[in-house]
Amino acid sequence: MNKLTRRRFLIASGVTAAGALAAGATQVDWADLMTAAQQTPLDPKAGVLVVVTLYGGNDGLNTVVPAGDSRYQDARPELAYKPEEVLDLGEGLGLNPGMKGLKGLWDSEELAIVRGVGYPKPDHSHFRSMAIWQTASPETSVPTGWLGRWLDTSGDDPLRAVSVEPVLPPLLAGAQTAAASLPVGGLALPKGALGKSFEGLGAAQPGEGFWQAKAAKSIGDLHNAVRVLGGAVHPAGAHQAGGAPKAKGKGALAAQLDVVAGLIEAGVPTRAYSVSLGGFDTHADERGTQQRLLTELDGALTPFVQRLGKTDRGKQAVVLVYSEFGRRVAANASEGTDHGTAGPVFVLGNGVRGGFHGTEPSLSDLDNGDLKQSTDFRDVYATMLEKVLGTDAGRVLPGHSGRVDGLLA
Repeated sequence: MNKLTRRRFLIASGVTAAGALAAGATQVDWADLMTAAQQTPLDPKAGVLVVVTLYGGNDGLNTVVPAGDSRYQDARPELAYKPEEVLDLGEGLGLNPGMKGLKGLWDSEELAIVRGVGYPKPDHSHFRSMAIWQTASPETSVPTGWLGRWLDTSGDDPLRAVSVEPVLPPLLAGAQTAAASLPVGGLALPKGALGKSFEGLGAAQPGEGFWQAKAAKSIGDLHNAVRVLGGAVHPAGAHQAGGAPKAKGKGALAAQLDVVAGLIEAGVPTRAYSVSLGGFDTHADERGTQQRLLTELDGALTPFVQRLGKTDRGKQAVVLVYSEFGRRVAANASEGTDHGTAGPVFVLGNGVRGGFHGTEPSLSDLDNGDLKQSTDFRDVYATMLEKVLGTDAGRVLPGHSGRVDGLLA
């Protein structure tokens, strides 16, 4: 297989963030990634960033819950969790009861919670707020994502960043380079006697011709990909079926993270991954919906971080979890919450300094009913760029000098 180059992608130089959303425009397959792992394996000591986007605006107050605060209870009497319902974190805060696995990671100091994360002059529009988070440009609209600009500064190989999603999100679109997209779909090979016979077709045979050898190698690579990626990725040329992808009976996010873990362990030369979970726009009947989603998040992240901790390459990975905004402090009339502002950001992994970082927003000092930002989201990004990706943050976030001190070792 020829070396993968930017010319093989339909997204050309000068790509815009909107253009990067074209479904399948930058799709790669398992063969590209396995070949890259063999030819240019990732340095086992290189940092890897896994970005988890929670689309819809996750309610931060019912995620990291100030359950003992009477102002919280008064603002959402039917929606609020009682102190005995949450998982105690200290400082009067507790995790949502659906996040028992993450509570274990908190106890082992592998989970950091950055509090009150947002941006100046917040916007309540999903589209605009997500654009701000993905481009890291609160003041003006720009055509590149923050990790896309990181790609631009460090070469033109799109495999240095991979989105395990059906489309490439704007955060991975640069001006000269766009990341690769590897959609999760599901791959099952025959088992039993038929499976053994099929796998045997991948063995080299004496005297075979060039194309016969290529075909045999592709069958061997196919079986190797299933072993590495856990049966959660398309073969070359396959198309994703409709609906949320599943792997081994798990949810969509778990399927994506299974693929990411396998790629990290295989030594694929990717430094940044993007995965996502949607459904957090909880204007009505929030409590059950959000707790279900947070349980799914917990069930995907916990085994993923535990798996990463078992290998040298995995220990170099850091996971960043964010949503485009939090929700209003007061509940609405439909037992939900409307679009708000600042919320917590989770950072997980072996190199994380667990615990709280940043200041908890005050429930008595609000901005027209919204929480006031206490940490600029670009401070978090700058820390990831410098501590995980080894890049001068000023080249990606010009003019921004903030960092989250002590977040990473």
